[in-house]
Amino acid sequence: MNTRNNTILITGGGSGIGFAIARLFAENDNTIIITGRNEERLQKAVARLKNTSYIVSDVTSEKDVEQLAARLQKDFPALNMVINNAGSASIYNLANSDDAFSKAGAEMLTNYLAPIRLNEKLLPLLKKQPSAAIVTVTSIVAIAPGKTIPTYSASKAALHSYTQSLRLSLEKDTNIRVFELLPPLVNTEFSQEIGGSNGIPPEEVATDLLSGIEQDIDEIRVGFTADFYKMFLASPVEALQRFNDR
Repeated sequence: MNTRNNTILITGGGSGIGFAIARLFAENDNTIIITGRNEERLQKAVARLKNTSYIVSDVTSEKDVEQLAARLQKDFPALNMVINNAGSASIYNLANSDDAFSKAGAEMLTNYLAPIRLNEKLLPLLKKQPSAAIVTVTSIVAIAPGKTIPTYSASKAALHSYTQSLRLSLEKDTNIRVFELLPPLVNTEFSQEIGGSNGIPPEEVATDLLSGIEQDIDEIRVGFTADFYKMFLASPVEALQRFNDR
């Protein structure tokens, strides 16, 4: 798919992976719209980017998503790419937790249900474009879960499954490509609680996404995720154990 002259929405685009994607794609002659809940963060991000606007919007709010879809239809009718990047994660042990249910609910809403709602609302606009794409940002833990982030892992596995179904549903009779981005641990503010300082830079994730879209790679496995996927195919049990023993 062409990676220039697109109009791209990036949820959670004010920091981390979303910001790195926004910067790289903006430099590649695309029009970028970033969203998030924190207007100050969005303003600071836009000040450092070119070809970029922001819209304050909470992906977990039905009202916000309805308003976002209407705004995009009105002000950005050429929108042809949606990157579902906003996320939520909790680190805890299932054996000792007394609020796993509430944590799982928040993660499932943000990481899984919110992209489904946003994609559903924006599909009519995407279908009008000569070429369009939907990107879901999952994770290495969509392949095998990390025990310290159990319900985050489950939400990303659910999003992985949904992405595959969406791809199959849209591959006929539409011009919409569906990509999945599967990064390993990334060094962002979001990931510090789980050792993010040992992760790869978000710029590497953005570069691999750009390259993967250009090459029409459905599942873009970044860095260690590619090696881990091969390990998982060879022996799921061993891969799960080794992943959680690191």
